[in-house]
Amino acid sequence: MASRGHDEIELFLKEHGNLAPKRYKYSDLKKMTNSFRDSLGRGGFGSVYKGRLADGGLVAVKTLNVQTESDGAEFVNEVASISRTSHVNVVNLLGFCLEGSKRALIYEFMPNGSLEKYIRSKCVLGWEKMFGIMLGVARGLDYLHQGCNTRILHFDIKPHNILLDKDFNPKISDFGLAKLCPNRSSVVSLLVARGTIGYIAPELVCMNFGDVSYKSDVYSYGMMVLEIAVGKRNINYPRDVSSSSEMYFPHYIYKQLEEEEVIGDCGIDENITTNEGGGHQDILMKRKLIIVGLWCVQTNPKDRPSMSKVVEMLEGKLESLEIPPKPSLSTPPQLTLHFSTSSL
Repeated sequence: MASRGHDEIELFLKEHGNLAPKRYKYSDLKKMTNSFRDSLGRGGFGSVYKGRLADGGLVAVKTLNVQTESDGAEFVNEVASISRTSHVNVVNLLGFCLEGSKRALIYEFMPNGSLEKYIRSKCVLGWEKMFGIMLGVARGLDYLHQGCNTRILHFDIKPHNILLDKDFNPKISDFGLAKLCPNRSSVVSLLVARGTIGYIAPELVCMNFGDVSYKSDVYSYGMMVLEIAVGKRNINYPRDVSSSSEMYFPHYIYKQLEEEEVIGDCGIDENITTNEGGGHQDILMKRKLIIVGLWCVQTNPKDRPSMSKVVEMLEGKLESLEIPPKPSLSTPPQLTLHFSTSSL
């Protein structure tokens, strides 16, 4: 497995020459992180440490636990995928380390962490800022789907994988599960499902829902938008009072939308409301996010908009948006497979 990973990286470096990210020695990582002293987070994937380059620039060093062949493949995949990107809303990979069994990725440092901590938090950003973050992520995804020479499907869009710079500009991160589409085909074939429970599109669980494509990223984005809009996480949601089953998050939001409960003051989470006195404008932004989010999570991939259309919807007037059809699912798809939960 290790040999295969080394061979793939060496081939990648040979093919990309000066365009490939810088390769660091493990001793370089120890030096830039002060022997891995300042931990930014840990998980099943490994650990992330704060570091400093020789020029004084701050970085995040993501060390990886490589125990299986798939772990090694994810490392190669992330280096290959993100090296093809250059966009203000995609995190910048500065370098990597591949030395024996040691693997690490060096990213630009994001001082405001991930979007996840701002879903339900006392760290008030305000609706205008939150709306701008969602628009930035949409632009980044549109770039991955349409702006790259090689189309990139991310397959793990979620708040934890959206990092925020010092000005709270969003950056899409963690390309370990990404899929490259050299021929820019719309439909892709996967041997196993990819994603995180709560954000994974139905077609990735069961082919009866439709083809796997860039529209699978659109679904994940939509679930994230709905979480931001109502200030609640989409998994482990309260059970439907009319049955013993767990209520499907978009179904719950659609019911509230019909009753206007998520649009009035009673539906705006106090921890996310703005201090800027936006009032009516905040409510309009929230309604737009909910409508766009519900379009993105349509069960049939063909009914979901492209990310370029999502950008257009977010930038356009609220009055021009149609209310999407009611979600055909009333309970979450039953997920019995193993999904990745790794993130930067």
